Amino acid sequence: MGPAPAGEQLRGAAGEPEVLELGLEEGSKEKVTSRKRSKTEPPADGLLQPVKLSRAELYKEPTNEELNRLRETEILFHSSLLRLQVEELLKEVRLSDKKKERIDAFLKEVNQRIQRVPSVPETELTDQSWLPAGVRVPLHQVPYAVKGSFRFLPPSQITVVGSYLLGTCIRPDVNVDVALTMPREIFQDKDGLNQRYFRKRALYLAHLAYHLAQDPLFGSVRFSYTSGCHLKPSLLLRPQGKDERLVTVRLHPCPPLDFFRPCRLLPTKNNVRSAWYRGHSAPESASPEPPTPHYNTWILQDTALESQMHLLSIVLGSAQGLKDGIALLKVWLRQRELDKGLGGFNGFLISMLVAFLVSKRKIHTTMSGYQVLRSVLQFLATTDLTVNGISLSLGSDPSMPVLADFHQVFPVVFLDSTGHLNLCADVTASTYKQVQHEAQLSMALLDSQADDGFHLLLMTPKPMVRAFDHIVHLRPLSRLQAACHRLKLWPELQDNGGDYVSAALGPLTAILEQGLGSRLHLLAHSRPPVPEWDIKEEPPKHKDCGTLTLGLLLQPEGLTSVLDLGPEADRPEAADFRQFWGSRSELRRFQDGAIREAVVWEAASVSEKRLIPQQVVTHLLALHADIPDTCVHYVGGFLDALIQGPKELSNTGEEALALAVRSYDDLSRLLWGLEGLPLTVSAVQGTHPVLRYTEVFPPTPVRPAYSFYKHLKERASLLPRLDKPCPAYVEPMTVVCHLEGSGKWPQNAEAVQRVRAAFQLRLAELLTQQHRLQCRATATHTDVLKDGFVFRIRVAYQREPQILKEVRSPEGMISMRDTPASLRLERETRLLPLLTSALHGLQQQHPAFSGVARLTKRWVRAQLLGDGFTDESLDLVAAALFLHSEPFTPPSSPQVGFLRFLYLVSTFDWKNNPLIVNLNSELTAEEQVEIRSSFLAARTQLPVMVIITPQDRRSSVWTQDRPSAQILQQLVILAAEALPVLERQLMDPRGPGDIRCSGHP
Repeated sequence: MGPAPAGEQLRGAAGEPEVLELGLEEGSKEKVTSRKRSKTEPPADGLLQPVKLSRAELYKEPTNEELNRLRETEILFHSSLLRLQVEELLKEVRLSDKKKERIDAFLKEVNQRIQRVPSVPETELTDQSWLPAGVRVPLHQVPYAVKGSFRFLPPSQITVVGSYLLGTCIRPDVNVDVALTMPREIFQDKDGLNQRYFRKRALYLAHLAYHLAQDPLFGSVRFSYTSGCHLKPSLLLRPQGKDERLVTVRLHPCPPLDFFRPCRLLPTKNNVRSAWYRGHSAPESASPEPPTPHYNTWILQDTALESQMHLLSIVLGSAQGLKDGIALLKVWLRQRELDKGLGGFNGFLISMLVAFLVSKRKIHTTMSGYQVLRSVLQFLATTDLTVNGISLSLGSDPSMPVLADFHQVFPVVFLDSTGHLNLCADVTASTYKQVQHEAQLSMALLDSQADDGFHLLLMTPKPMVRAFDHIVHLRPLSRLQAACHRLKLWPELQDNGGDYVSAALGPLTAILEQGLGSRLHLLAHSRPPVPEWDIKEEPPKHKDCGTLTLGLLLQPEGLTSVLDLGPEADRPEAADFRQFWGSRSELRRFQDGAIREAVVWEAASVSEKRLIPQQVVTHLLALHADIPDTCVHYVGGFLDALIQGPKELSNTGEEALALAVRSYDDLSRLLWGLEGLPLTVSAVQGTHPVLRYTEVFPPTPVRPAYSFYKHLKERASLLPRLDKPCPAYVEPMTVVCHLEGSGKWPQNAEAVQRVRAAFQLRLAELLTQQHRLQCRATATHTDVLKDGFVFRIRVAYQREPQILKEVRSPEGMISMRDTPASLRLERETRLLPLLTSALHGLQQQHPAFSGVARLTKRWVRAQLLGDGFTDESLDLVAAALFLHSEPFTPPSSPQVGFLRFLYLVSTFDWKNNPLIVNLNSELTAEEQVEIRSSFLAARTQLPVMVIITPQDRRSSVWTQDRPSAQILQQLVILAAEALPVLERQLMDPRGPGDIRCSGHP
């Protein structure tokens, strides 16, 4: 639905469109414009109806307000529907004025309560006996001994910082960040050394927590880590009673302004002494102290809270378009799970990036939220901050650090206005590459101007298990301690305050990226957010913080290669190759005479070749990080067992399918070359699911044991013996053989059938005489036994469906009308061969298509719904996952494809939309819009499940007779129930367990 012309502006009863509710949750309904419908034709339940206006309404002159809105929509949006969708989404995520009033009142009470907390006299940092028994220090104090003293005084300043005051806070989780400026009297010189500042910060929070927890104003007082950083806890306050879920106030203690000298917190400086951290009696004189860039950054982050808030308030000001854009970008990040935990690309970074683009005049304050969204995504898609960092600083002081200094210690560089703080210090290279990848996919989606672009971009969740082909769980996390020792990451541990997960993450991902090489398109990681904890409990340890999960997005081109080729043996790089691969590396001589280092992986079948990345990952982690394969839970082929035959333990049937297709190709060549047919063969096309690689359990070649049969010479047949076991059933594979047109073909339907029967007999004779194939001819087909397979050849005449459409009236007049016989014949001889050919080509382009299509059919039949759907309809739904994969990339493994099938089936609006499967990209964008328009006009005459292809643009022949509305609804319900269960099993690091096909997975 595009924008309405100016003279045909659609109006509701009051001149404005009525709007139905739009939710953010998965499976929620989209807002659509609704209009007054004709009283004489009540609409079907839940079915969108074409708008019906009187002639006066249709040509009514638009108002000035409507003209201005249309002009603005044409300039800022590519359709009025998109504008409505964006506006309604923003209404849904914004805070209402009433809630803001309640939050403001709660903040005032919080301010008063904090000021009343009593002071504590000065004691040594290691003397914590003054702490009440009802609270624990929210920090791992390792090593415990540290110099300095601490006293508690009420904060000198309490400031609300973050998105709440800026107007960019979004629902459903509303957080208000409050900065507590600790008085200068609390601090001493050199508090920046050896975690002294962080110890004081934690003690400050502990004292606050104890006293605030006794106040009846608060329903919940708990600790949490700030963005996952275990050195920086924060205190979470929630209201009492019905407002408990209204807001979470996060208290962040910070030092006085200008207390820490920025020159002491440069990324090249050291502020954690090795002698203190490692317990040495004296520092090693031979080696200089390693820099502590992350440690320094975490202190700088606290000093810059107010200045960053001031900068954003100036930039955003009253520019509502900028605020809307930031809100949309936060939704975009949340749907892709990019904003969680330490190193996440969170909403604060997005806000600062918008401020940077405004300063560079790439975003203007008059832009709409949609334009801001596009501009930021375009910048992220085309700019690599891992190579060329950016800065908000305008200073030219030669003593200031330059971008190159930050690139030496941080993978991603984005400096704030002071030029000292890297805002992206915690963002890993893997996370930033994932952000880039998602931005590129999103820009391609926006540029396509698809009708469902808004839903795919901002309403479709992309959890890791559904976005990546293979998943790797590393558990328990304590094994990463051994990895740090093996990789000699003492400086990184010192910098990260003992966080061995953060210390090992970068080196491990770099090793795996190098090892996977051309097989890998993207490697991402996910660290589950550390849960909140009670103030009476000890803070969670690193090993208790869940599982480190890696997502592998694979390249189908190099995925199944069993060889990793290295340098020639006499080159200096050969030693590095041998060191990297260890015992796996071996010298090999190749056909061109070269002697090279190489790694050869064991894989006999296609399914085993798809899992070569598992061998790579487990080998490299054990070799370089001392992580045994028992701690690596690889999720990539757990569903393969569901499409293995009873005698196939190591493959999933791809080899059997390929063998059958090769035999069919050979038979096709024989048919093309037959001599003695009255008419030449014009086309040979397969129609059986085997020939499009979608048969769940492909037939295996069968060689008859003649001792089990009695030979009937007079009929040239084999009769099974009664005293022998029942012979195997061989399913025939249908092949349509088209013969050239000729004027000698009769024009009578019955006569055409007799001529075709004669051709069937002649075909059997020639195949037997010229190629010694066993054949059995009937009036409708010829069965041919070849290579252990049975092919059922049906001779077809291209004009026969046309002849069957001829209906003669009593007066002798001939009219053309579709009949059941003509439709069936056209489907079997024209549409089905074209579909099989197209899906065969899709399999050549996307090798995972076969596994996905077979898994979908296996699951549907396991739900006892197989009779309700044709094979072709399920194959087309599977094909849509590859041809229209947005907002994902096409699947490279059956597992992820099947998960997306469940999501597509359970969330697609079958009642109001056709599923368009654009085979071979034959349909243009304009044609697809026309198809959707004609669909709405003819919806009541169409089946409940409509699948459109380039060869079938109107009638949806593959779903004409089935499924029924009840069967389709049952499939939708079962898919919606099965999807979360299966995803939960696959994301369980203990292993998916016993995944069964009967019932729900």
